[in-house]
Amino acid sequence: MKVFGQRKRAAAAVLAAGTLMALAACTPANPGAAASGSSLVSAAPSAAQPTTTAPASPSAAPGTSATVGAMVPGFPETLLPVMPAAKVVSSSFDKTTEPATVALVGSISAPSAEVLAFYTKELEAQGFKAVPGETVGAVPSKDFLRGETETVNISVLETAGVSTFTIGANVAAESVK
Repeated sequence: MKVFGQRKRAAAAVLAAGTLMALAACTPANPGAAASGSSLVSAAPSAAQPTTTAPASPSAAPGTSATVGAMVPGFPETLLPVMPAAKVVSSSFDKTTEPATVALVGSISAPSAEVLAFYTKELEAQGFKAVPGETVGAVPSKDFLRGETETVNISVLETAGVSTFTIGANVAAESVK
């Protein structure tokens, strides 16, 4: 395998981990959650959960966007569908780069193995090939490659029956249309 492909997978993994860590640091405590913080997701859906779209910063390029609590407008849902019954924690999409960068963070009351199985099936149906390896340290994580430059990384952190998954992808512009 070429070093170039390994760097892309590593970059996707770093992007995914960074997104998950940033969300964990910025997420306010759920007032209804137990003091131990054992659950990041409430059991009952809230009727009025606000979503926030990050405003463009002076350094943000047109075509770059991120949203917390919803799918960002223009997100390539055909490429990276939301797993049924999963809640979108955040999403981002940068179509100004080549390859385009796409990220999705979600949570679901399902084991990490189910999350990886769902996305493995979805990605393989689109021509991605799984790269050997199922974990990074103790964290379930899987990398996919399509062609020479398109990569996807999925990492899942499972706590108290809730799996929080982070998906980072670097894909060709025609893949996100």
